[in-house]
Amino acid sequence: MNAAMLRTPLAAAIAAASLAVSGIAAADTASLEQRLADLEARVAAAEQRAEDAELRAARAEQQAESRLSDAEVEERLAKVERQASGEEGFSFNAYARSGLLIGEDGKSAEGGPYVTPAGGLGGAVGRLGNEPDTYAEAILNYKTQYENGAKAQYTTMLADGTTTSNDWNDDSNINVRQVYAEFSNLPSFTGAFENASIWAGKRFDRDNFDIHWLDSDFVFLAGTGGGIYDMQFADSWKSNFSLYGRSFSDFPVSRENPGDSGDTDNLILTSNNYFGNWQWMINGMSAADNDERVLDSGDEAADTGVHTMVAYHGDSFFGISEGNFKVALLHGQGLGAETKGIGSDGNLTEDANSTRLGLYGTTYFAPRWRIAPAILAETSKDRYAEDDEYRWFTFNTRLANEITQNFEMQYEASYQYMDLDQGAGGNAAKGDYTKLTIAPTFKPQIGGFWQRPEVRLFASWSDWDEELNDFSDSDAFGSEEFTGGQWSFGVQMETWF
Repeated sequence: MNAAMLRTPLAAAIAAASLAVSGIAAADTASLEQRLADLEARVAAAEQRAEDAELRAARAEQQAESRLSDAEVEERLAKVERQASGEEGFSFNAYARSGLLIGEDGKSAEGGPYVTPAGGLGGAVGRLGNEPDTYAEAILNYKTQYENGAKAQYTTMLADGTTTSNDWNDDSNINVRQVYAEFSNLPSFTGAFENASIWAGKRFDRDNFDIHWLDSDFVFLAGTGGGIYDMQFADSWKSNFSLYGRSFSDFPVSRENPGDSGDTDNLILTSNNYFGNWQWMINGMSAADNDERVLDSGDEAADTGVHTMVAYHGDSFFGISEGNFKVALLHGQGLGAETKGIGSDGNLTEDANSTRLGLYGTTYFAPRWRIAPAILAETSKDRYAEDDEYRWFTFNTRLANEITQNFEMQYEASYQYMDLDQGAGGNAAKGDYTKLTIAPTFKPQIGGFWQRPEVRLFASWSDWDEELNDFSDSDAFGSEEFTGGQWSFGVQMETWF
């Protein structure tokens, strides 16, 4: 065997061994790489699980932070309930009437609750089938309640009135009649003031009340100022105090120079007290420099005044049947002699005095019949001139017969007697006024005198003594073709909410 032959198997063996070692090394390398890859995958998976765990923990923490306590849930529910009930948030209230009043000549007719000569003195008559105007009030309120329990209300009232039948009125009388803020439930108020509320701004006094069928307030206190309501001085004694200002402007102060004019504010300090169903109101007034006003009579205008009212708010129909009634006796002197619109008339003399009585009641006297009688009367002396005297008396009755759920017949009879002595060379007049109205009325649902809205058709007949036409050339009774024995017809809507 030669060397070459020996070298070949050896080489082959060496080559085979080398290949085996290389294979083992390659296998080990591949195994290591796989193990590294698996380890990296396990690390990545662990990192992902850690991130997921951190995310779940963060979410749980966020949910824990955002979870409401029982008290917070109750507070939010209470807030929603207050908003739903109108105790919190924005609300809108309104009163409106609009109708067409046509005379027997086919033209717009004179009318209104103050159409008679006594109307300028507050002598209203029945309003059913007797209103030729469009009048609307829009009341915007925003109420809120604070964490400490205190409440606040902001109110703005816009109003406009016109007698035109046109859709656009170039002589609009739109006014901001109220704008005020009122606070109540103030936690720092204690004792007699615990349930009191305070207010400031321009407003109608909260406790004004009226005879709706005559469109006449018993008493109407309004202006700009501030006050406090519902102080509880005893179990049966609740009291209000307020200070209102009303402006008297552009009144004549010189006969020699008619262009000279003055202005002043009439300040009205009011105490309004309630003792159960009884109410006692007293007002003191002061209008500096109003005594410089030149009156047509030559008398001196008042610059002070006093006014008082005693009223009873009944929860039955004069103790006879179910229903309600109100009665009030009012008296005023000087600037207080305007007994309804307190402090609103600067032309009163310093000796002026007036006494007024008002009452009404409502009841059902049969299952489908209801009745609302009302009386309003006043006597005044030395009102605008020495020895002048004005007396008037109104009796009004509204009847309604409920026919179906949506229809009723309304009837109204109104009578007024007046004896008006203007004094200082004016035209005196004495006589009677009578009005009868029938009004088929439609409603979404009947249910008493205070249920609105309603749409009425009506026919009214009115008559008065001829002497009343001579009282003044500028009032309705002084108009041509309006001399008594008048028929009028029309349609009207009225709503409030």
